[in-house]
Amino acid sequence: MRLDFWVPAPEEMSRDELIRLVVERDAQIAARDGQIAVMAGQLSELMEANEVLTGKLARLEYLLSRNSKNSSSPPSKDDDPGKTPPPVSKRRGGGPTRSKGKQPGAAGANLAWTDTPDERTDRFPRGRCECGHDLAGASDLGVVDRYQQHEIPQVSVKVTQYDQHRVRCGCGRVHTAARPAGARSGTVGYGPQLQAFAVYLMVVHFIPAHRAVALLESLTGAAPSVGFVHGMLARTAGLLAEADKRIRTLITLAHAVSCDETPLKVGPRTPKPGKKKAERYLLVAATELYTHYLLGDRGLDTFKAFIFKDLIDSVIVHDRYQNYDSPVLGTLVHQLCCQHLLRDLDGAAEVYPDAHWPTQIAEALRALIHETNLARDQKLEAIPAAVKNELITRFRDGVLVGLSATTTHGTRPGQRKARLLLEVLRDREADVLRFAHDLKVPPTSNQAERDLRPSKVQQNVSGRLTSEDRTRDRYTIRGVLSTATKHGLNMITVLGDALRGRPWMPELPAPT
Repeated sequence: MRLDFWVPAPEEMSRDELIRLVVERDAQIAARDGQIAVMAGQLSELMEANEVLTGKLARLEYLLSRNSKNSSSPPSKDDDPGKTPPPVSKRRGGGPTRSKGKQPGAAGANLAWTDTPDERTDRFPRGRCECGHDLAGASDLGVVDRYQQHEIPQVSVKVTQYDQHRVRCGCGRVHTAARPAGARSGTVGYGPQLQAFAVYLMVVHFIPAHRAVALLESLTGAAPSVGFVHGMLARTAGLLAEADKRIRTLITLAHAVSCDETPLKVGPRTPKPGKKKAERYLLVAATELYTHYLLGDRGLDTFKAFIFKDLIDSVIVHDRYQNYDSPVLGTLVHQLCCQHLLRDLDGAAEVYPDAHWPTQIAEALRALIHETNLARDQKLEAIPAAVKNELITRFRDGVLVGLSATTTHGTRPGQRKARLLLEVLRDREADVLRFAHDLKVPPTSNQAERDLRPSKVQQNVSGRLTSEDRTRDRYTIRGVLSTATKHGLNMITVLGDALRGRPWMPELPAPT
């Protein structure tokens, strides 16, 4: 609205004209003020929207910057579109980064010559010499070349008929021969070795039942039904149930137990009432010698049903999930996983790139872990006191500096997480550094993560498992096989022995 239109000079206007002019100009000014107010409101809304979008963008950039080195994101997510790849790890001491493949000094593997081959075969030239004579009649001049070939025989299902005889002793008593170990009722059946192979394919290599049948048929010529193969899960789990109970008991007697949990797609796709996702949770408790699983959910009822109530003097190593600290589990001794803490410290260093305290705390933690490994390798009972005290002092100083520099939870993405991390490092120092005072306590829950990782592989290979009962059977079997492997046993041998009625049982510790 323009105000620069022509008007007569005031001295040329009458009083009524002047009043009318003032009224018109007041109306014009009021209209312009209204427009300015509307524009100011729109500008305020735009500024608020811009702040919201800026916050969302910062949050999105923060989430995209999370990877396996600065968060709990698995390495499999590092290659997702838009993700910031983790930086190349530097070697301790600032040396060059480790190259791929076999490292200098590492033990190698090769196909070695054996002095006791299973079979020897002499090979002679065949055909005729240029002179026309048959080489079959030529003189043997001795061996001039040797070659050993490692090969597997062509596998084919073999049908064996067992005729059980009945005999009468001279005393008159009658005896009947028993069926072979692992034989089932009926006149025909698959042997325990073939059954063990089917279970091995499903449980260890996560091959669905119908594909396991196709693989068995291709390799052996046997074509059991999908129902029979899938039913082997329940049967095998039943045969290994006592071994699984023994393993659970032995874990509760361990000095330190690594624990972890992960979501698992099991059962119907529709979430249960009150749940957002149609999934269950798989818990694992592990040591260097034993593995035990439990399928449930992430609630306290599942944790109460796990091993925690039976742990008396054990230290549990975990990732700080809140359920581990619930009072309903009783009084537990904790070691917080330092690998998770180090990843969070790397994340804090990205949130506060100019601060030194995240690096100082992380270096102190890594040095303490290194010193504990050296002490174990050297069969020492503890880290040298002077070294330990110096590193712990550096750790505490870094925590105090961080707390003084982050007096609030902040507003930028990652600031609240960094502050909460510092509060954990301050308030739970004993649970963070327990490994430095007790060399029998591992500093990380890596053992549990390694034993839980196959469940993620299974999800990628075969997707959702339809039955919770069969999934429990899978992890009963998996726990026993994992434990047997830690004891140096062959998985298929353990399965075959179980199906023959001779399940492997871990030994109880000798009484002290």
